[in-house]
Parts: sequence; C-alpha cells; structure tokens
Amino acid sequence: MHENKEINALFHLLDDPDQEVFDTVASKILLYGKEIIPNLENLWENTVDESIQERIELLIHRVHYQDLQAALRAWSLSELQDLMQGAILVARYQFPDLVPSQVLNEIERIKRNIWLELNNYLTPLEKINVLNSMIYNYFGLKGEEVSYQRKNQFFINQVIESKKGNPVTNGIIYQSLCAMLDLPVYAVNIPRQFILAYFDTFIDFDEPVEPDDQRILFFIDPIQGQIYTQQDVDTYLKRVSVPSVPSYFKPQSNKRIIQFLLEELAKCFRDDKDAYRQDELSNLASLLEE
Repeated sequence: MHENKEINALFHLLDDPDQEVFDTVASKILLYGKEIIPNLENLWENTVDESIQERIELLIHRVHYQDLQAALRAWSLSELQDLMQGAILVARYQFPDLVPSQVLNEIERIKRNIWLELNNYLTPLEKINVLNSMIYNYFGLKGEEVSYQRKNQFFINQVIESKKGNPVTNGIIYQSLCAMLDLPVYAVNIPRQFILAYFDTFIDFDEPVEPDDQRILFFIDPIQGQIYTQQDVDTYLKRVSVPSVPSYFKPQSNKRIIQFLLEELAKCFRDDKDAYRQDELSNLASLLEE
C-alpha cells in the first residue's frame, strides 16, 4: 500500500508511551486491513527499538486475526462447510501465509491412491481396511494422544508435513478422505475421545439429526485406524464410569468439529504471556456456535 500522510502520522505515534494513544492508533491502522501489512513489515525492518518492533508484530498479528475472523465467518455461513478447508483456516491462525494448495494437493494424492484400490464389491469393513493401509502404511501417518505441549499437532499443514498428528487432526484427515470417497464416516461425541463411526447411511446436517435415524456399523480410532465394535465402546464407557446415552453416538457436523479443534488448540496457550491467544481462539470458536 502506498504510504500517505495519515499512515505516516500513525506510524510515528507507535512509540507513544500512553497505552490509550497506542490503542487508538492501532484501531485506525487495523481499518486498512491486510493491504497495510507490507508497510508494517517495512517499518519493522527499519526500526531498531525492540519494544516498538513488538508493537508492530502485535499489529501484524491483529490484522491477520481480523482477516481470519472474516474468513471463518464466511466458512461458517457457506453451504458446504468443507472440513479440510475449516482445518486450514485454523492453521492460518499460526501460519497466516499458508498456501492451501500445499495441503489439498497431498490429500488429493492420498485420495487418488485409495480410490484405485476401492470397488463396490467390498464390504464397509474391507473399504476401511483399504483406507487404513493407505493412510497409515503408504502415507505413513502416525498418531499420538492429545498433548497441549505439542501444539503443532493441531495445525493440519504441520501434520501433513511431519506425518504426525493427534486424534483430532488425524480424524479430520480421515473423515475428509472418506467424504471425498463417498463413505459415510463421521466423528461422534464419545466422552474424552475423538472417535469416528461408519454409519449405515449418509447424514444430512441441514435437517435435525436424531440418533435413531441411523445405525453405526463400527467405530474407528483415527490415531492408527483401530476398529472398535459397539461392545468395545460400551465397555470403555463403563470403565470410565460414564453412562451410555444416545447423544454420544450422534454424528458431529463439520462446524462442530472445527469448533472443537479451536477449543482444544486454545488449551495449548496457558502461559500468562499467551493469554490473549487463548482468548482469541476461544472467540474464534464462539463464532461457530450452532
């Protein structure tokens, strides 16, 4: 963006010690949107005062965050609410310059290899065995239990790059591939777990989803593709002293999955210096309230 007198004046006020002045300046700079980022980056490169550099970095972050809020709102209101696109938006919180095609091309490559091995004569379990072989053996995806010390495992681009995720991000990859391959696999609401279920029918989330409207054939743990029966899940619920209720077996919408991803990511920022990030992520999650 070409610098005008107002931008120059605002930039000169960034070193004002009065917090109220800085907040006013910041609000006006944010009105310029993403176009002002190159100007801010140029200012940062030509600033020697570290405290001013920190203020500039915060401003750049706020501009990106403002842009992300708008993108997430648009995704939430879109007709499709593609799960992988939602996960890419979450990754943009940490990696604002993320190029979506880098993730999408790799997902498409995996999908193509799975598609070549599938046919209509396979049973649902046989189809999932093909998926598991391709995802965990051919592609080499690994999974670990959720750890809030490993926040990169919540960013889908990092998971694709390192081939190591947690149940949520692995599950998003798995469910996205199933959607691309026309397999009725959806996340369900089992307490303390992120588990997928193979249903006997496709779910229309535009209509109220009732647990009695569909039947689960089996469950899939996205950490490494382990298959579980209904009895396995019932045994787990008894072990953790949680009564089995129908809502646990209700398929989750893509919007709810991305909201959960944001809620879990927020827990990675527990230091006082990162408190604002926890607030920002919680705010993003609240944009997806259904």
